[in-house]
Amino acid sequence: MSIDVRVPATSANLGPGFDVLGLALGLYNEIVYDEADGVTVAIEGEGAGRLDTGAANVVARAARMAYEAAGRRFPGAAIRCLNRIPPARGLGSSAAAWVGGLVAANAMLGSPLDRDALLALACRAEGHPDNVAAALLGGLTVSCVSGESVAAVSLRVPADLLWVVLVPKPESSTREARAVLAETVTRADAVFNLQRMGLLLAALASGRVDVLGVAMDDRLHQPQRQALFPWMDAVRRAALEAGALGCVLSGAGPSMLAAVCGATQPVARAMEQALTSVGVAGRALPLPVDTTGATWNRRP
Repeated sequence: MSIDVRVPATSANLGPGFDVLGLALGLYNEIVYDEADGVTVAIEGEGAGRLDTGAANVVARAARMAYEAAGRRFPGAAIRCLNRIPPARGLGSSAAAWVGGLVAANAMLGSPLDRDALLALACRAEGHPDNVAAALLGGLTVSCVSGESVAAVSLRVPADLLWVVLVPKPESSTREARAVLAETVTRADAVFNLQRMGLLLAALASGRVDVLGVAMDDRLHQPQRQALFPWMDAVRRAALEAGALGCVLSGAGPSMLAAVCGATQPVARAMEQALTSVGVAGRALPLPVDTTGATWNRRP
């Protein structure tokens, strides 16, 4: 018996919701999981030839974590990964790996761990809840760490709101992107982000997409990360001039996420051209919102 798992890409923060908001997108990694003696991991697509193919692989580590949390001995696994989420781009590739391994192993065990337990394990492994919550639950997620548990709610996003992700060719380290952030912030900047995150959630809940340009602004992480990605402002301006409602850094970057109500292709072209004009290659992908999160089924 095999377990098939599909996990979506995710974009965290959406501007003001640093380490809180996550959005699941219709770009997927797929995993085929079998119990086995020892651990082997075969990888196709993104990360092939680079990612670990043994017990240190994140999917395999997540599987072991699920067995241990369920009080079961981990015998090993034969894992096949078809990766479409580009790694080290701010699109939740590591979150997808943690969630995918946990969901696959839990399904193999007969689902002894509920979704809250899986979310808490994934958050502990990833270090923050935004991407893993969206990868597990789908939709727009609001998440909060509370002691050893994670509280998370998945919200619907207006169906006519579309998303364009610009994926630069150069990769970026999440650790480096976090290292540039200040340890403390001013009250004015904290209030600025609280106002905008509240407005963003209210705008999406009510369909008031006209205020997204204000609601997706931020002072807590994007200004500091401008030093790592000096082309951010040029891409943002190009997206807005082409009709985007808002444009922000996706997670820790370097990818960027634009919200669009209408045709996506003019925005995608404008973002690509702005990036190319500063000598950086990349591709823009119009993507729907994933509303289901991680899914699995049993294969005989």
